[in-house]
Amino acid sequence: MISQENNTPDEQMLQNSEKMQDQLTAAEAETTTTTTVIDTKNEINERIEAIQHELLQMQQRERDNLLRAKAEIENMRRRSEIELEKAYKFSIERFATELLPVIDNLERALYMSDKSNSYIASTVEGIELTLKSLLDTVSKFGIEVVSKTNVPFNPDIHQAMTIQESENYPPNYVMIVMQKGYILHGRLIRPAMVTVSKAAANNP
Repeated sequence: MISQENNTPDEQMLQNSEKMQDQLTAAEAETTTTTTVIDTKNEINERIEAIQHELLQMQQRERDNLLRAKAEIENMRRRSEIELEKAYKFSIERFATELLPVIDNLERALYMSDKSNSYIASTVEGIELTLKSLLDTVSKFGIEVVSKTNVPFNPDIHQAMTIQESENYPPNYVMIVMQKGYILHGRLIRPAMVTVSKAAANNP
C-alpha cells in the first residue's frame, strides 16, 4: 500500500475527491432509502384509512338493513293484527245477514197481532220476549239497528223507496221506516228501506 506521504499533491487531491464522491453516494443512498420508507408508511396509512372507511360503511349498511327488517316485521305484525281483528269482527256477518229475516218475521208477527185479544196475549208476550232477547244478543256482537225517523236521509244507510210531500217534516228527512236496516261494526249489512219527505207543493 502506497503511503499518502509519498503521493504527489495531484494524487492526494484525486484521492480526496474520490472519498468525497463515495460519501455523497452513500448519503444519497441513505436519503433514497429514507424517502422510500416514508412513502411506504404513507401508502400503508392510506390503505388502513380506506379499509376503516369501508368497514364503517359496511356497518352502516348493516344497521340500515337491520332497521328496515325490524320495521317490515313490525308492519307485518300490525297488518296481521288488523286482519285478525277484522276477521273476528266480521266473522258473523253472513250469519247475521241470514238472521235478519227471522227478526223481520217476529216484528211483523207482533205488528199484525191483536194485542186486545186475551186468548193470544201469552203468545204475543212470548214473541215480544223472544224478539227482545234476540235483539239484545245481536247487539252484544256489534250489530246496530237503523230505525229512526225524523232524521236526515243518509244514502249510506238508507234506501229511499218512496218520496212524499210533507208539511210536518223538513225536505229530505226520513218519514217512515218500512224495513229496518242493520250495521255490523260500522259496516252496513242491510240498508233501511224508508219513505223520504219533500216540500209540499203549496210550501216550496
